[in-house]
Amino acid sequence: MGEAQSIFKDNFLEYASYVIKERAIPDLVDGFKPVQRRIIHTLFEMDDGKFHKVANVVGWSMRYHPHGDASIYEALVNLANFDLFIERQGNFGNSLTGDSAAAARYIECRLLPFAKKVLYNPELTEYIDSYDGRNKEPVAFPAKIPVVLIQGVSGIAVGMRTDILPHNAIEVLDAMQAALKGETFTLYPDFPGGGIIDVEDYNDGRGSVSVRAKLNTSDPKRIIIEELPFDVTSEMMIHSIEDAAKKGRLKISSINDYTAESVNIEINLARNTYAQEIVDALYAYTRCETKLSLEPLVIKENMPTVMGVSEILSWHATHLVDVLKAELILERGHLMDKLHARTLERIFIEERIYKRIETKKSAEDVIKAVYSGLKPFAELLVRAVDDEDVERLLKIPIRRISLFDIEKNKEEIEEINAAIMAVDAKLADLIGYALSYVDELKSMLKTKEHRRKSTIKTFELVDVKEVAERNLAVRYDSSNGYLGYGVKSGVLQVEASQFDRLLVIRKDGTYQVIDAPEKEFVGKGMLYCGFADKELLKDITFTVIYQEKTYKYLFLKRCQILSWQLKKAYPLLPEGNFKLVKLSTFENAELAISYKPKPGLRILEEKVYFSDYLVKGVRAGGVRIAVKEVASLRLRAVKEVVRSDNEQPTLFDEEQM
Repeated sequence: MGEAQSIFKDNFLEYASYVIKERAIPDLVDGFKPVQRRIIHTLFEMDDGKFHKVANVVGWSMRYHPHGDASIYEALVNLANFDLFIERQGNFGNSLTGDSAAAARYIECRLLPFAKKVLYNPELTEYIDSYDGRNKEPVAFPAKIPVVLIQGVSGIAVGMRTDILPHNAIEVLDAMQAALKGETFTLYPDFPGGGIIDVEDYNDGRGSVSVRAKLNTSDPKRIIIEELPFDVTSEMMIHSIEDAAKKGRLKISSINDYTAESVNIEINLARNTYAQEIVDALYAYTRCETKLSLEPLVIKENMPTVMGVSEILSWHATHLVDVLKAELILERGHLMDKLHARTLERIFIEERIYKRIETKKSAEDVIKAVYSGLKPFAELLVRAVDDEDVERLLKIPIRRISLFDIEKNKEEIEEINAAIMAVDAKLADLIGYALSYVDELKSMLKTKEHRRKSTIKTFELVDVKEVAERNLAVRYDSSNGYLGYGVKSGVLQVEASQFDRLLVIRKDGTYQVIDAPEKEFVGKGMLYCGFADKELLKDITFTVIYQEKTYKYLFLKRCQILSWQLKKAYPLLPEGNFKLVKLSTFENAELAISYKPKPGLRILEEKVYFSDYLVKGVRAGGVRIAVKEVASLRLRAVKEVVRSDNEQPTLFDEEQM
């Protein structure tokens, strides 16, 4: 058993780690899941400025992603639809309607310049072997922006999930500049489909947001949905509206979908129904209003970590400076190598060092001649001469030597020195350089596709219970004991909504609170059915007349029912040999008790008034009101109680109540 547990533990942890890191959770550095990173890497490899068939890209990506073409195709389409890194050609589907993209063989894509600007630098990218060891793939791109915030992400792993909403790219870059300057910033989501967002509980990406569709109610007999909540398509919206209408929660005559480049769902209202009257019902019963719970989980330094939006952005602001510094150092190194090579060429040709090798008879002597010829000029060189430098000099063709232009060489060296000075200036002011770099990125994105689409606004969530209409006829059929709004025959009890709860009192002396049922068996002896609303029940006093079965004693108890657990049955009668005789909700009544005639019995009828008895707790016992054998009971409600020796209370029959 110990060995089996160990195998299970090791294998499960390995599987969980694989799912978390290799499939579901994005990396903080470049914001990609592995499949997305492999697609971008493949496009970098294929990049020639022309469009590529998506089917071809998918096939090449399978060299790195061993999970089939379907997942690669879907991920590529989703990436392309963000309009950030991939340019599309053909039908890539419609995120507003939910229409899927065309087959991979019919659509094409290529990398945008923005992707190369933000992600591509092979010299700074760490590579590892692909799954089969035949190729190299990046661990993470040295991204210069927080891609995970701009694109957003959703994923479920073993024991954890991530949900980060997309943000506006320009606003993210503005926030990065604020972070670089040490200024405060605030970031809120922005959805491709627009919508209205309440960010009161956003909590830096760790809380939740409420999202509403944008409704045009200018026409009182028609509502136009112009923007959709995040992750809701027009098809999903229409289905939710039709479902609500079928259940009687909305009164509409028809619904039409004209969505194409923008959302346009037309809801025509039923007769005597107006737009402002059903707006709350749309928010309550349909996908016009949704609430999104968030969990900003990323892989940071090889570990899953929860980070707030501002924390992710601040990390990336620092990361941008680090990447730019590394790029500048690389660029300076390349420039110094170029300067060294141009200086060597000038000295080699101008000082006629190449003439020294003409008489040498061995390769070793040739190399020594070059070294000795360059030695007097060591102070003019960027660094010491090595064998690679000598090899490069010896490969210069005679034609180039004879046509060597000293002035042109000097101009090149001056240009290189100027470039080195420019790099040094950037290194001396990395924050200023980073700010200008972000400005350059913003200029590449300043198009209508990257304007803010969602409106931020505070609104109160609509409680479905508040807008629910009590239009469901709850009936009780005593012949079969069923209660509910799905019962077609029987006596109408209440007009309720599906969110109401009902108090049911049965003949066996028990009561229970249940949700308003479509059809539920409550027994053939139901005595009472009403709303289980504590405010309403405060005004209702139940009078219970019950009898001891053996001695036939009669008891009266007055109580209110103000507490319960849903669906739990409670007794109205005390424990023992009792049965319920009569139940009344009259505030006051006259109970006429007729006794069976017996020898010596002179009083054959007595009257009892409810108001003479105190209202007690529902678990309290009743007061004994008769010890003789009862022949019948007659209950008459008292409209006005006036108890004196000279006046009698005004009475009227129970049936008239």
